[in-house]
Amino acid sequence: MAETTEGLKGETRNKRTGDMKNIRNIGIIAHIDAGKTTTTERILYHTGRTYKIGEVHEGTAVMDWMEQEQERGITITSAVTSCDWRDKKINIIDTPGHVDFTVEVERSLKVLDGTLVVFCAVGGVQPQTETVWRQADRYEVPKMAFINKVDRTGADFFKVLIEMHKKLGANATPIQIPIGKEEDFRGYIDLVNCKAYMFGEEADLGELVESEIPEDMKEITSHWRHNLIEKLADVDSEVEELYLMDEGIYPEQLKEHIRRVTNKNLFVPVMCGSALKNKGIKFVLDAVCDYLPSPLDVAPPKAVNPDTDEEVQLEVADKAPLCAYAYKVMTDPFVGVLTFARIYSGTITSGTYVYNSTSGVKERIGQIVKMHANQREIVQSATAGNIVGLVGLKKTSTGHTLCDQDAPIALDKIKYPEPVISMSIEPDTRADQDKLGIALGKIQSEDPSFKVRYNEETGQTIVSGMGELHLEIIVDRLKREFKVGANVGSPQVAYRETIAKEVKATGKFVQQSGGHGQYGHVEARVEPSEPGAGIVFEQEIKGGAIPREYFKAIEQGIRTAAKTGVLAGYPVTDVKVTIYDGSYHEVDSSEMAFSNAGAIVFREGMRKAGPVLLEPIMQLEVTTPDEYLGDVIGDMNMRRIKVEHIEQHVTTKIVTGAAPLAQMFGYATALRSLTQGRATYTMEPSFYKEVPKNIMEKIVSGESGD
Repeated sequence: MAETTEGLKGETRNKRTGDMKNIRNIGIIAHIDAGKTTTTERILYHTGRTYKIGEVHEGTAVMDWMEQEQERGITITSAVTSCDWRDKKINIIDTPGHVDFTVEVERSLKVLDGTLVVFCAVGGVQPQTETVWRQADRYEVPKMAFINKVDRTGADFFKVLIEMHKKLGANATPIQIPIGKEEDFRGYIDLVNCKAYMFGEEADLGELVESEIPEDMKEITSHWRHNLIEKLADVDSEVEELYLMDEGIYPEQLKEHIRRVTNKNLFVPVMCGSALKNKGIKFVLDAVCDYLPSPLDVAPPKAVNPDTDEEVQLEVADKAPLCAYAYKVMTDPFVGVLTFARIYSGTITSGTYVYNSTSGVKERIGQIVKMHANQREIVQSATAGNIVGLVGLKKTSTGHTLCDQDAPIALDKIKYPEPVISMSIEPDTRADQDKLGIALGKIQSEDPSFKVRYNEETGQTIVSGMGELHLEIIVDRLKREFKVGANVGSPQVAYRETIAKEVKATGKFVQQSGGHGQYGHVEARVEPSEPGAGIVFEQEIKGGAIPREYFKAIEQGIRTAAKTGVLAGYPVTDVKVTIYDGSYHEVDSSEMAFSNAGAIVFREGMRKAGPVLLEPIMQLEVTTPDEYLGDVIGDMNMRRIKVEHIEQHVTTKIVTGAAPLAQMFGYATALRSLTQGRATYTMEPSFYKEVPKNIMEKIVSGESGD
């Protein structure tokens, strides 16, 4: 990781850094292959951050700095950089588009003020686009849309716009429309200023020439500008008044109205271009500055006092008490652990101490660095509104809050999806044994969607993740980054166990061995709970049948027992346990006795309540040329995939369905074989569903490796 002092000169040159009005913290999110990283590379080039354009397909993209990213041509980890445009400082996080790395999008959106969503003009609104859009909605992050690749065969700007309305329910409205389509894309019309811009002779370097609106486009320009004002009037009373009074709106007024409703998440400005050919990127930069919010324009995150749980109002100011959120931890070969943090209020200075309100420890800030992909720029301090890397934090993990000890504050943690796929891993040699454990621990601290556990029955170390590619990348990192030799088993599905009916169960733990014995007795109702609820514990004890101080021990015993089901040893989910009666002994009862009684009542209830096996179901979308549709559907039927929808898209069919993960291992190879490599697919976790009885019997008996 190269180190440079370029940023120190930049800090002196750019005195407005501390001015939060001029900061834009944005993320670039999209479906895989829509052009996120390419768009970021062009932004860095045009803002003077890089002198040469990096290409994803050549493995030279600055933001895809990992070897695995360069080899595969995909983004795996979210990379941070910053640049200047006009009088604004733009902090950018380029995120992955592959569903296996959706956790990177989740934690990035947590700390961003705005986002640029990139759409492919040919592919339209694709599955992962819907996922990241919903993630942005969940964090209430304002959005702008950039419809990329409008110069490609089959591109249709207005069709993508319709899909955004239908699939995303977005109030998405063009502020720019293309002149020409597909290979004839030669410019665009700025609907706010009512001006046309044609690509000049140096178009591939972003050259634009202002010109008259083409005669054959004056009517469509008038239509879409009227549409822009109409859509604004729907969500802005001031524009509505001007619209009803039939008064004109000057461009600067229009910009102000667009900015206000975009920041309120009521409106999505839509632009067009071709990032690969450098067309439309300068307009995107202008729009980021004009329409996306500064840290002062968005509501501060909800915060509480960790000691009292009372809500605290964050003051977004440099001189306010410190509040920073650690959203990502990374192991750096040069500086050790690097913690990425968003500063919401106050100032962080290197060499000082901060208080981690989540872990309850004081930490010393060794260095503060501003990141440019994998390059570091050392700075002495950082103020509210900025995203920085912190060196020297030893007890800080993803989701922790850093603050002043005399003004404790805590922000909400991020909820991460549960892994859906597992495999065993073992060291190559005895010398690799300790190194493997340390390396897996470091990766787990970096990636909350990656889990490591030890199976005592088989003596195996089991790693779990979000998909085959996720685990493949981790194994590759072990060998290259951590120099650990490891062998891995075949991927296994992360099944879950649950129950089908309500029962009553008794849990009694009695032990007598001279002196004080052990006594715990619990009566409970064990029943199915809502899907996704996990293990729910409730108590209805009356008359002191069980003293209150034993409730926590009973719950702990139940949750420990739920880690291993009674059918095939898989974790149990969606079960509600209500203790309603029991008994205790004045002398022999203890927390340990009631913890054991809780475990016994849970296991007995599971056995009596008709345990069933649940399997993860994936949302699958296959895009295939028309002539291979029959073969693709036939293969889907053999894999127990429920086809839900088939849609025609130019010369291809888009097939969506619900696919059992157990049937999807090796699907990429099978699909290539069926379609001569011309079909593509995407897949993301959707829900858990009961396994068919005949397959469940095979899994329980150990006949099936699924």
